[in-house]
Amino acid sequence: MGHDETYVLRTVEERGVRFVRLWFVDVLGLPKSFAVPAGELEAALDEGIGLDGSALEGFARARERDVIAHPDPRSFQVLPWRDEVVARMFCDIRLPDGAAFPVDSRQALRRALDGAADLGLTLQVGCEVEFFLFAEPAADDDLGAVPRTLDRGAYFDLTPQDVGSDFRRRTIDLLERMGIPVKASHHENAPSQHEIHLKHTDALSMADALTTFRMAVRQVARELGVYATFMPKPLDGVPGSGLHAHFSLFDGDRNVFFASDAKEPLSEPGRRFLAGVLAHAGEMTAVTNQWVNSYKRLATGMEAPERASWTRHGRSGLVRVPAGRPGKEEAARIELRSPDPACNPYLVFALVLAAGLRGIERGYQLGAEDLEDGGPHEAMPLPEDLRIATELFDRSELARETLGDRLCDWYVSNKRAEWEAYRTTVTEYERRRYLALL
Repeated sequence: MGHDETYVLRTVEERGVRFVRLWFVDVLGLPKSFAVPAGELEAALDEGIGLDGSALEGFARARERDVIAHPDPRSFQVLPWRDEVVARMFCDIRLPDGAAFPVDSRQALRRALDGAADLGLTLQVGCEVEFFLFAEPAADDDLGAVPRTLDRGAYFDLTPQDVGSDFRRRTIDLLERMGIPVKASHHENAPSQHEIHLKHTDALSMADALTTFRMAVRQVARELGVYATFMPKPLDGVPGSGLHAHFSLFDGDRNVFFASDAKEPLSEPGRRFLAGVLAHAGEMTAVTNQWVNSYKRLATGMEAPERASWTRHGRSGLVRVPAGRPGKEEAARIELRSPDPACNPYLVFALVLAAGLRGIERGYQLGAEDLEDGGPHEAMPLPEDLRIATELFDRSELARETLGDRLCDWYVSNKRAEWEAYRTTVTEYERRRYLALL
């Protein structure tokens, strides 16, 4: 048994942990979990625990599949929001013969990171996560109604009359007690909308952190008698919620994106990485924006990108190259603005890394900056809806090479089923507009 496993077992004994929840995500990034008592933990670390792998296949699962969940001891943390002492670990899912289960998102990201590591490279990610807090509905029947906001605040507003400040402070406390450092937090642009910045870390740790973050946010909201949602566009007429992901690529301690010439936004490899992300943006959109509601956010503009362009200062580009700290090597990065906080971060990070590395390896050339004031607008538009995005993803050689055919096929099955349900559902908009008119 290795050092990490020994540390986990010792901590469980010293802290009096009674149960350990083993976490994993399905192909859509939705969290799944089962618990083991502390007395069974050593066996779980040594041999794993069997479960039905169809749980990873999302809403399109068809039949049972025997797989083994192997806890990752490096992800061990005590959950600070439980009355009794409970811990959690993320799991890698494998087949009984030890091979990776093809539909495991976490291992798909691992493979992409291992490929970069073979080149001596590591991907660092920081995230700005937006979400809404709403009043708790009086009954389940009210979940389909327009949610009630808790404030009238706007961008960076200080609103001491609501629960927002207490909420953010409590959430940050929980996250930092779990080893997830927070850079900043503030009220966002829309009423009842908030943003919390998670500090840069390696891509796998950030994907785990985002999964944990969404759980922590919902937990604190419940404690305060409100509810939180990461739905991309819950309200009309105001901006939706994004997940702005900041990527940087390191070769050892050297930031590959850093340009010694202050006039250049990125180094030559950095520009090629960015060109790769832009070139493959359309086929990645079904992953960065995986729900039918995601396209309501993209369609409205309102700080959400509509085309695969880049900029240094504007907010409409798919990618922004921050220029706030010229000459500071560790600050060199690109900010991908299309993802929403309901995405599967494991798949998003894997595809962004693969697209960027392809740009470097094949010498993609970066086009002109979108200046937003009459500058070039020849950039390709992003897919208009989930159906178009899903078809592009299904045909993507990059996605299939990075994620594997099995995972891609299950993902596509889920998205086509979602689109078909959406396409055949009569909406409240249609009833309001047509019922009396026609």
